[in-house]
Amino acid sequence: MKEESRLTRFGVSIPTALIVAFDRLIKERQYRNRSEAIRDLIREKLVEQEWADSVRGKEVIGTITYVYDHHKRELVNEILDIQHCFPESVVASQHVHLDHHNCLEVAIVRGRAAALKDLADKLRALKGVKHCQLTMTTTGADLR
Repeated sequence: MKEESRLTRFGVSIPTALIVAFDRLIKERQYRNRSEAIRDLIREKLVEQEWADSVRGKEVIGTITYVYDHHKRELVNEILDIQHCFPESVVASQHVHLDHHNCLEVAIVRGRAAALKDLADKLRALKGVKHCQLTMTTTGADLR
């Protein structure tokens, strides 16, 4: 039997109020059962740890999503200049016109967490960027 297909059962003691709140969350997020929800919570914490550990050289992946006013003079050039300063980090980007004034861009990024946070901070600080969010995820290599 493959390692990843084996399951381990364990018991957990949880205060009643906490499990009632957790069951509400499970229903809202449409999980089929507590086990699926707990597995996702554990994976989420492992991804956070992966990002924290990336200071020791571990590669992480994520997205930087930002909305900006494309009428701001030179803003598009500044965005491109910043992305070009991080050629090893920006894997790809997708640009969408939201309306007459606003564009949304999603950059898929890969590298050390500190570099990716620096890239997101530089984009966020540009005048005309209305919102910028770095979303951490994982390459999946260490998750089961």
